[in-house]
Amino acid sequence: MNSLTTYPHLQTDPATAPHPADLDPPPRLREIPYNYTSFSDREIVIRLLGATGWALLDDLRAERRTGRSARMLYEVLGDIWVVRRNPYLEQDLLDNPKRRDLLIEALHHRLADIEKRRDTSDAVRDAKVGKLLEFARAAVLDFAGSFAKVDALRRRARKAFASHTHDDNVCFDAYARVAHATDATDWRVEIPFVVLAPDTEDEIPGLVRACIESGLTVIPRGGGTGYTGSAVPLTPFAAVINTEKLERIGNVEPQLLPGVEGHVPTLLTEAGVVTRRVEEAAQRAGFVFAVDPTSADASVVGGNIAMNAGGKKAVLWGTALDNLAWWRMVDPEGNWLEVTRIGHNRGKIHDVPVATFELTWKDGRHPPGAARVLRTERLEVPGSTFRKAGLGKDVTDKFLGGLPGIQKEGCDGIITSARWVVHRMPAHIRTVCLEFFGQAREAIPAIVEIRDELTRQGRAGGVQLAGLEHLDERYLKAVGYTTKSKRGALPKMVLLGDIVGDDDVAVSRCASDVIRLANARHGEGFIAASAEARRAFWRDRAKTAAIARHTNAFKINEDGPTSCSCSMRSRRTCLVNRS
Repeated sequence: MNSLTTYPHLQTDPATAPHPADLDPPPRLREIPYNYTSFSDREIVIRLLGATGWALLDDLRAERRTGRSARMLYEVLGDIWVVRRNPYLEQDLLDNPKRRDLLIEALHHRLADIEKRRDTSDAVRDAKVGKLLEFARAAVLDFAGSFAKVDALRRRARKAFASHTHDDNVCFDAYARVAHATDATDWRVEIPFVVLAPDTEDEIPGLVRACIESGLTVIPRGGGTGYTGSAVPLTPFAAVINTEKLERIGNVEPQLLPGVEGHVPTLLTEAGVVTRRVEEAAQRAGFVFAVDPTSADASVVGGNIAMNAGGKKAVLWGTALDNLAWWRMVDPEGNWLEVTRIGHNRGKIHDVPVATFELTWKDGRHPPGAARVLRTERLEVPGSTFRKAGLGKDVTDKFLGGLPGIQKEGCDGIITSARWVVHRMPAHIRTVCLEFFGQAREAIPAIVEIRDELTRQGRAGGVQLAGLEHLDERYLKAVGYTTKSKRGALPKMVLLGDIVGDDDVAVSRCASDVIRLANARHGEGFIAASAEARRAFWRDRAKTAAIARHTNAFKINEDGPTSCSCSMRSRRTCLVNRS
């Protein structure tokens, strides 16, 4: 903005105004070259020279004369930074020692030029320059020595991994590392050291032990759809274990569950199965898989467990926790940990006074079916612990009564497989789409009113709310929502809901009553009865999982962020410690 034209009262007499060439140039926001990352100059300098180095550099900024020495120093830091942030350049220098030596020689040459330009007339200033050069030389030496360290660690780690998985599953290449540097948040902090892609569940315990022995942080990863950043490496010495190859999925089969009378329909999956595939497998058998996050087409069920995902069906059947018969994981010791629900109520877990789980640790050096039991423990948690009043789940409660795996975002282990309870959908369904055009504060109470109305009609006619999703104005803009109303304006809020029951007349009547509630709140309602029309109504909801058209971290959290992710730095960092 031009202040002289915008604020006439601040204009200066042209005869006395200084010539533009005599004015000090505005300070550059970024002086480090080749920096196309989200890191500021300050953050980069602190990473390479330390906080004291940045303080010295900041102090000397006001004392610059030509600025040539500062530019040369920033060029040195830029060369180091661009190699550290670009695995393709790093690999090129690892493969070409002569080229690497030329680069390091050039860095030392620039620092030598800065040394020659030192002005010793000001002892205080010269001392600061000398200290800064000392930090810079240490950074160059560390950079020069890092290639040998990386090469040695790769050789040692590859040898450790070789006895647990095929060599092709150990990926040090730049493409794999870059592809696993972030998740749906698009936050990028560090590039992982290695990406591991095991073929089977049985390989994971050995890989975890090998990572610990090699001093690597373990980050499990599934579909990479999480919005919490828990799959983002925070150290350059991280091993990402990608579970997407664990794709085994069974058929719906009745099972006897401990503490439950009669057979219960269940479905066995490994952690890497895409959520939508599980939903389809249940549907083919005439059942419903309750976990339905917006990212169902890309997320995997291991992440559903790690994040305790829910989605629109959670209103009727709860989140992942409510629908698990048992799950298996690998703990930070590299052993199996199987968690079995005792006395499953086939409903929401907070409805039971006490939820009971059997925890069984097994030797990870053998397949889980043949592994020796190391110890067992029974965990009893009050049902109310799992829910916060008025919420489907409390995303701030990661401890969750000490229950391993669930809602920990992978911080206490890697989910490898699970058995799910599936459900029967009532015979008749109506999907309602409610568009509200008034003020949001006037429309939001409709959510509670609709819930209360469904509760009342549920008692009277067996009608239930099987799915409910709220889309606010920001979501609607992000997905390019097309209004169904003839008004042509974008709604302030949209509610999508599935109303179900075994009595078709009662379901239809309830859907009409819900429309009237919306009309009273400056809204319009539309009802879909056929399967195709209902899918069309829900299609816009699925688009909210796409991140291409909105900013980073658009959704801080929800019932369905599903990245199987964690950071198991060592065996001592287990989040769930019951000793």
